[in-house]
Amino acid sequence: MKIIIADDDKNLRKVLANELFEEGFNVAEADDGIKAVGLIEKNEYDVLLLDLNMPGLGGLDVLEKIKELEIPVEVIILTAHATVSTAVEAMKMGAYDYLTKPFQIEELKMIIEKAYEKKRLLRENILLKSQIKRQSESKDIITESPCMLSLLETVKKIAVSGLPVLIYGESGVGKELIAKSIHNSSNKADGPFIPINCGAIPETMLETELFGHEKGAFTGAHVKKLGLIEIANNGTLFLDEIGDLSQRLQGKLLRVIETESFFRVGGVREIKVDMRFVSATNRDIKKDVETGNFRPDLYYRIGALTLRIPPLRERREDIPLLIGHIIQSNPDFKNKKLSDKAMEILLNYAWPGNVRELQNVIYRALFLSSDGIIEPRDLSPDLTSDRKVLGRKLEDIEKEHILKVFQEVQGQKRKAAEILGVDPKTLYRKLHRYGIDE
Repeated sequence: MKIIIADDDKNLRKVLANELFEEGFNVAEADDGIKAVGLIEKNEYDVLLLDLNMPGLGGLDVLEKIKELEIPVEVIILTAHATVSTAVEAMKMGAYDYLTKPFQIEELKMIIEKAYEKKRLLRENILLKSQIKRQSESKDIITESPCMLSLLETVKKIAVSGLPVLIYGESGVGKELIAKSIHNSSNKADGPFIPINCGAIPETMLETELFGHEKGAFTGAHVKKLGLIEIANNGTLFLDEIGDLSQRLQGKLLRVIETESFFRVGGVREIKVDMRFVSATNRDIKKDVETGNFRPDLYYRIGALTLRIPPLRERREDIPLLIGHIIQSNPDFKNKKLSDKAMEILLNYAWPGNVRELQNVIYRALFLSSDGIIEPRDLSPDLTSDRKVLGRKLEDIEKEHILKVFQEVQGQKRKAAEILGVDPKTLYRKLHRYGIDE
């Protein structure tokens, strides 16, 4: 616990500091209000012991400054001049409690513990809210493929290490599910799992999403914002499509990993964090390092352990299992089944969009099929028009598939990305790679 004592009574301040230090607390001191505010702005403290009557800046003024800056510190008022009115005013301004001098040190310790518990519960409440949505959406990994079962065994082994993990895999293979498995098998499983897609957010917005910002840091920053790095403290931060980070943000992220600390945008107070970093990409980051698009020092940091998730075409035995799971997860359609011909088509398709594309295809078929059996006519025309997908180059299949989808949606890129089950940025890169004229 980090405590700061703000009191102009040197003897009392030293006695309190020694007593609290003996209890194992990290203690800082300030002999006036101005110094106290300066320390609190630059460092994070859990509890502030605050005298109401100090030179320069009084206790109530310090409280007002703390409220204005939205500094998350619990305040205990210490005063020899306490009255009902000043105590009530201090409590209204956010003070946790107050003590009248002289007081018993044991009584102070008890109030400090309660104040710290309040701060801890408030923080856990914020983290819990951030987890509820993710946990309600979480899914089990459905597989009977030997390569996937082997991967899951590896996940359990590396999860306990605490080292950063870099996951390779095409779009739609389930990189976030593997990242969540790493988190759940680690010693930070009780903490939050916080995911962010680095490729789906503009750089300026991504910086504040990751690092947060202070009130007034830039135009429109009317209130303080906690970043995902701060929210992920004592848990896992999952950085999907990390290869899309700009060089500047790569440098800032590297500092967080190396120092376990960061500054909010516009902030001067260093914030300490303890978390697991799991990253994912569908790109060859080694090539990006060679071309200068990705920092080698960050690559070696995030890639201490690497995993490759096989695409769906390399684990076709999972296709019937996944289809059954998708159908059973939709109560309105759980009695529907696929005909043998429809299943044959799905088994022979190359699935460039992987599990995400399979899910979209099955959803479409469930809605379009008129009876309890899904036939080939209920599947997307892209699947039924090309039956000889095995043995062809994946790039040719993917390019042809993208072209057909584009024709179907009349060139609407976002709609095409939705049907293909990929991120729009991923689709734009594929258009460029295959030389497809927008």
